[in-house]
Amino acid sequence: MDREYLKDKKKIVIKIGSSSLIHEETGGLDYVKIGSSSLTHPKTGNLDFIKLERLVRELCDLRNQDKDVVLVSSGAIGVGVQALGLARRPKTTSLRQACAAVGQGQLMMIYQKLFQEYHSTAAQVLLTFDVISSDERRKNAINTFNELLQLGVVPIVNENDTVAIDELDDSVAFGDNDTLSAIVASMIHADLLILLTDIDGLYTDDPHNNPDAKLIPEVNCIDDHIMDMGKGAGSKYGTGGMTTKIAAARIATNSNSDMVIVSGADMDNIVKVMNGESIGTLFTEYKDHDFDVVRFILNKEYLI
Repeated sequence: MDREYLKDKKKIVIKIGSSSLIHEETGGLDYVKIGSSSLTHPKTGNLDFIKLERLVRELCDLRNQDKDVVLVSSGAIGVGVQALGLARRPKTTSLRQACAAVGQGQLMMIYQKLFQEYHSTAAQVLLTFDVISSDERRKNAINTFNELLQLGVVPIVNENDTVAIDELDDSVAFGDNDTLSAIVASMIHADLLILLTDIDGLYTDDPHNNPDAKLIPEVNCIDDHIMDMGKGAGSKYGTGGMTTKIAAARIATNSNSDMVIVSGADMDNIVKVMNGESIGTLFTEYKDHDFDVVRFILNKEYLI
């Protein structure tokens, strides 16, 4: 399919994952991940401000084209780990919460400064699962997003890791930011969801283990065959992987949104997607009449 039509997308959600920030083995900031969109310097593990600046520049340029942009950014816990000088990602819930509290503030401070360099304004939006389960809170969140976008502000979204940790009650945890980004896209009726990740699309098999795996450029229908392809692919870090990305695609495409999985190693890939270039894997909008988006989210079927 010709992707030229992506140029006309008006409301865009872009997700950059924890695998772009976090080292798989230590839980610190990633400085050795092969093929990942690392935002850190290899030797020190400190944030790579040039890479972050490129990300922000691309988002601000989209805003200058009169497009509405929402960024879903992971990494609060990892940045907190680095800031607190911890040797590895903590295992206890309370320490992870503390890292999230420190890291989220630092991450937003950096984003705010970079957006200001391009005369743009960013806003922090922290969500928990009850924004979906509660009609009133969902409506309030949607109203906030709409007001921010009308004002030309770029919302930067993350799960509120200070209270929504995997070990806590499932009623307040999304599970991963692939799912969160798709939920945000559904809530605001986005035209396009872009997942910047450590793999450049959906493959017939895990390309890290199988050199003969082939990239699938386009998916028009997410059937059992497609879902089976995603099992086991992608980063082992966190709760994400190709399975969760396909679940995100089910939410997005059934919410009248296209979705593209593309490598986050090169921030220019955002421009390439928006220019209609055929990179990564495009999941086209598709309505499965047996698929209920709200039920899928509330019952957490994406975790099954």
